[in-house]
Amino acid sequence: MENTQKSHALTSNNQKWVIASTSVGQMLESMDISFISFTLTSIIASLHISSAAAGMLSTITTFGTLLGGILFGLLADRYGRVKILTYTIFIFAFATAGVVFAKDFTTLLILRFLVGLGAGGEYGAGVAMICESFQKKQLGKSVSISTIGGQLGSIVAALLAAFMVPIFGWRALFLVGIIPIFFAFFIRRHLKESPDFIASMENTKKRPKVSIKKLFATPKITYQTLALSTMVIVQIAGYYGLINWLPSIMQKQLGLSVSGSSLWMIVTITGMSAGMLTFGTILDKLGPRKAFGIFLLVAAFAVYGITIAINGFTLLLASTVIGFFSNGMYGGYGAIISRLYPTEIRSTANNFIMGIGRAIGGFSPFVIGLLMESHSLFMIMGMLSCLYIFSFIIMMSISSLKSLTKN
Repeated sequence: MENTQKSHALTSNNQKWVIASTSVGQMLESMDISFISFTLTSIIASLHISSAAAGMLSTITTFGTLLGGILFGLLADRYGRVKILTYTIFIFAFATAGVVFAKDFTTLLILRFLVGLGAGGEYGAGVAMICESFQKKQLGKSVSISTIGGQLGSIVAALLAAFMVPIFGWRALFLVGIIPIFFAFFIRRHLKESPDFIASMENTKKRPKVSIKKLFATPKITYQTLALSTMVIVQIAGYYGLINWLPSIMQKQLGLSVSGSSLWMIVTITGMSAGMLTFGTILDKLGPRKAFGIFLLVAAFAVYGITIAINGFTLLLASTVIGFFSNGMYGGYGAIISRLYPTEIRSTANNFIMGIGRAIGGFSPFVIGLLMESHSLFMIMGMLSCLYIFSFIIMMSISSLKSLTKN
C-alpha cells in the first residue's frame, strides 16, 4: 500500500513537471519566433533591406521549422524526449540571442533558420512526453493546456516589444531569447524519460531504427498520415489567415484603428485559449469525432460573423468567437496523433504532420492577400468556410478515429 502511494505521488509529481515544462517551452518558443514580427520595420531600416527580402525571414523560419520537426522528431524517438527537448531549446535560444550581433542580412537569415530548426523539434518531443505521462482520458485537456503556452508567448512578445524597442532598440528585444537556456537546464534536472519510452527501449536489443517510412507503412496508415496532414493544413491556414488579416479587415470594414491594438490581440488570444481548454475537455469526454465535428462545423459558420459586424464591439466579439472555434482545435491534433502512432514513432509523427501543416498552411496570408484584391470579404470567408467543411469530411473518413472513443 505504501509503495503504491509513493508510486502515485512520483507519477503525479512528474506529470506536473511535464505540463509545466512543455507549457513554458511552447511559450518561450512562440515568444522567440514572434519577436521578428514586432521588429520587422526596424530591421528593414537598420539593415537597409527591401520589404520583399524582409518577408524571407518568416519564410526561412518556416522551412527551418519543417526540417527541424522531421530531424528532431526522429532523434527524439531514437534517443529520448527529454534529451532532444533540451537540445532544441538550446538551439532556438542561442539563435534568437545571436540576432543581437547580426550585422548583415545573410547572418540574420541563418539565425532565423536555426530558430525554426529548434522550434520545430521542440513540439513533437513535448507532446510525446505528455502522451506518455497521462492517461488517455486526460490527454486532450493536458495537450491543450500545454498549447495555450504558445498563445501566452505571443502576448509576452508583444508586451516586451512595446516596452523595450522604443527605449533600447530592436536588437535588445532578441537578447531576451537567452532566457530559455536556463529553462533547458531546469528541464534536464527535473524531468525523466517516461516509463513507456524506457520500456520501448528495453524491449529492443538495439536502438530502434526510426524512419519516416513508418508513417506510410501500409495503405491505411498512409491515408491516415495524409488525412491528418490535410486537417492541420486547414487548421494553420485558418489561423494564420485570420490572425494576419483580421486587424486590417477591421480597419477597412469600419475605419477602426485596431491593427495595432493590444486589446484586439489579447481578447482574440483569450478566446483561442478558452477554445483550447473547452475542446480538450470535450475531446476527453466525447472522443475526437464529436469534438472535431462540433468545432469544425461551428467554425465554418462563425467565420461569417465578421462580415456582418456593425461596430468595433461586435467585430471584437465575432473575432473572439472565430478564435474560440477555429483555433480551439489546435491542441487536439497532438493528442490524437500521439494515440494513433506507437511510442517508437510518436515524436516523429507529431513533428512531421504538424510541420507539413505549418509549411503549407503558412501560405494562407499570401493567398488571402491576393484574393482580397479581387474578391469580397464575404466570398473569402465563404472559401475559408468551405475549407473547414472539407476538413470535417476528411476527419470523418479517418477510420482509426473510431477507436479513440471515451475511456
